[in-house]
This record gives sequence, structure tokens and C-alpha cells, in this order.
Amino acid sequence: MSIPGANPGPTSYRSTTGVPSIALTPEVDVDPAASIGTLVKDATTHLSTLVRAEIELAKLEITASAKQALTGGVFFIAAAFIGIFLLFFAPFVFSEILDIWLPRWASFLITIGLMLLLIGALVFLGIRKIKKIKKPEKTISTLKESAEALRQAATHSDV
Repeated sequence: MSIPGANPGPTSYRSTTGVPSIALTPEVDVDPAASIGTLVKDATTHLSTLVRAEIELAKLEITASAKQALTGGVFFIAAAFIGIFLLFFAPFVFSEILDIWLPRWASFLITIGLMLLLIGALVFLGIRKIKKIKKPEKTISTLKESAEALRQAATHSDV
């Protein structure tokens, strides 16, 4: 597999755009007079490079998804933190203030309703962030392409 302008180095690097890229080795011409052992060695080398590149791509995509999951998790932690504090202090203060104008039971009921609305809003934001996590589309696509190329190579070698 040859990509124009690909770096022949063995590890990943950052392109000029800052996006991580996977360096591939350039494809070499196959010697028609090469022995079976040499061809098997070359095939093994290419397959090894392909597998390493697929693993590197999967790592990059999973890292990006993990960062989004972490951001969504922060919203859940914030909701829990605020919820715990509200359960102890704020309802009493707010209810006592409302008790000036309303019956005591009504002031406490309003306080509980507002707390549930705030917790619900934070949980909604956390769920929205978590739903934005994507599956590793590029890895799945390249794995399918690689499997198809290997199938085609196997059918051509059987002939």
C-alpha cells in the first residue's frame, strides 16, 4: 500500500496541520525471480506493517473518543457534587426564605422541585456529551479495505 508523500519512518508523526498521521513504508517492486522464501518474508513484513498501522489508527481514534467521554463524565461529577451540597444546605436556606410568604410545606416543596430541575439539566448535558462519542470509523473502514485486499490477493494466488 503506497501513499504519495508518506513518510517512510516506522512510527507516527504529526503533520503540519497538527493531526497525528501514520507513517507507512513505501511499497517496493517485487522481483519476479525471487524465491518463495523471499516472497513470504516480504508478505510477512507488509502484513506486519499493516497491522501496526491499523493498531496505531485505532489508538488515535479511541483516544479522541475517550477525551469526549471524560468531558461528559465531568458533567455527571458536577451534577453529583452540586446535588450532594444542595441536599444538605441550600434547601433549608431557600425554604426558610420562602416560608416568609408561603406555608412551610409549600416552601419546602418548591425547593425540592428546583433542585430536581437543576440536577436534571446537568444530567441532560452529560448524556448529550456522551452520545457524541463516535465509533472508530476510519479503523473500521481500513480494516474492511485490508480484509478485501487480502481476500483478493488470496483468490489471485490460488489461480
